[in-house]
Amino acid sequence: MAPASNTKLSDPERNYRLPSHGVLFPGGGSGARLFVLELRQRPERGFSGVQILVRDRAVVSPPCFHRKLLCRLAGHRDPAVSGGEGAGDEGKPHFADFNLVPEGWGAYVHPWIRAMSAAYPLLEEIKLKRMVVTDESLELIARSFKNFKVLVLSSCEGFTTDGLASIAANCRNLRELDLRESEVEDLSGHWLSHFPDNCTSLVSLNMSCLGSEVSFSALERLVARCPNLRTLRLNRAVPLEKLPNLLHRAPQLVELGTGAYSADIRSDIFSNLAEAFSVCKQLKGLSGFWDVVPAFLPAMYSVCSGITSLNLSYATIQSPDLVKLVSQCRNLQRLWVLDYIEDSGLEALAASCKDLQELRVFPSDPFGAEPNVALTEQGLVSVSEGCPKLQSVLYFCRQMSNAALVTIARNRPEMIRFRLCIIEPQAPDYLTLEPLDTGFGAIVENCKELRRLSMTGLLTDKVFEYIGNHAKKLEMLSIAFAGDSDLGLHHVLSGCKSLRKLEIRDCPFGDKALLANAAKLETMRSLWMSSCSVSFGACKLLGQKMPRLNVEVIDERGPPDSRPESCPVEKLYVYRTVAGRRADMPGFVWMMDGDKALAFS
Repeated sequence: MAPASNTKLSDPERNYRLPSHGVLFPGGGSGARLFVLELRQRPERGFSGVQILVRDRAVVSPPCFHRKLLCRLAGHRDPAVSGGEGAGDEGKPHFADFNLVPEGWGAYVHPWIRAMSAAYPLLEEIKLKRMVVTDESLELIARSFKNFKVLVLSSCEGFTTDGLASIAANCRNLRELDLRESEVEDLSGHWLSHFPDNCTSLVSLNMSCLGSEVSFSALERLVARCPNLRTLRLNRAVPLEKLPNLLHRAPQLVELGTGAYSADIRSDIFSNLAEAFSVCKQLKGLSGFWDVVPAFLPAMYSVCSGITSLNLSYATIQSPDLVKLVSQCRNLQRLWVLDYIEDSGLEALAASCKDLQELRVFPSDPFGAEPNVALTEQGLVSVSEGCPKLQSVLYFCRQMSNAALVTIARNRPEMIRFRLCIIEPQAPDYLTLEPLDTGFGAIVENCKELRRLSMTGLLTDKVFEYIGNHAKKLEMLSIAFAGDSDLGLHHVLSGCKSLRKLEIRDCPFGDKALLANAAKLETMRSLWMSSCSVSFGACKLLGQKMPRLNVEVIDERGPPDSRPESCPVEKLYVYRTVAGRRADMPGFVWMMDGDKALAFS
């Protein structure tokens, strides 16, 4: 649910408390040697509320993990510990979303689940991101954790609807099942019928990623018997004419993801839909809208005044209809939309939605040679001028200027996340043909609270000097097709004191800056470099110099030591570790061990 209008969007990378206690705990099962667990105390509750945090799975075993896993406990072997809270964990690097991490790299969750099932039978929550999750893992979860309540699989792969059926059948207290953006093999649409008839505990169900039809009768019965259901995100196969049936059975919904939003244009379908929406008085978030027929959009206007989050990233709605829709949503705080909104739609957004905090504009045709929409830098400038609470931006466009970036920076100095993707690599300021250094320099100089930055366009080492000098709170930086030399990377690593994740692709950064700033890498979570100028010899030296780092060379051309040491590697992934090299490396991954310089999988 979107936050209240007087609150700022939370930063998921900073949403944790300082630990009150730390312990080392031996893990069970093969591939799990050591867990770093931190008990977190709430002063008002003593130790009745405990978080168990596995910090940076790159740090602990299974060492293919590289972020945190917060596990919820309803009980503990220590009688003083009873209750808990949970959060999530990430497996593959972020660039896996862009197909830059080869298939089979790792991030297998099963050894971790096996270890946790032995150590913590009262585990309640597991939240995973970019992990390989098998049906065997899901079945183990279903069998092992008797009071299991929350399963979130975000951008995961490797499992089928049979695994989901095991969760449904055996997790009798399940409150949340969220499969957002995961790749699920659909073997049967009847997995929902495995929820027992006495299952009434669901609060959130997200199956929007499923490609095939589900049993609508089973879905309808499940929704009807769960009075506390607040979030329901359907998949594309659920037809529009059946949506009213679900809304009448769950008028208490707060978040709704529609299925296909198309049907034959008939007055009875429209009136049934409008009447069903009118009874949903608590709706705050809408998403879905696949295959949308604009004639049915006014049916939802009755709820628009209460909507704070609107995700239209799969909705091919043209600008005139988008203008009508967003003009109805005057309390909107978060909008995800395709570039069909165009500059005119963003101008309407700026005029109507003064509480907007987050804007994401995605490309409808990223591979098209010519622009298919009238979206430019002016749309983003308009939003920065009209939306005083804006603090998070992801914007895909085909042109940008330094003047526009300077204006945005001056309009919104409280920006926390700014990600700009100009579709044509190394595109200059389209007005002056100069690099975009000045514009991005203005962003980091004016936005003192900036935590995340993604940059594209024609950029020289000068912009990295600006970043190193001004972006003192920057935690994550993504760079592509930028810079002139090692000096750019040196500015970032030596200047950004809070940097935790650095992602670089197709940049001329190489050995000198990497080795000179090796100590900085121990303060970070990870460094990813692909198609850069880092040599195999430098990777070996880094592994020898920094034994507490896992230095992985990912190269599908064969063993890197079969080529000259000066030859650049395809990909380099560096992350912290106390457990040493991981045991699940495929044949195209080589670990630069401190003792042996090169370890084969």
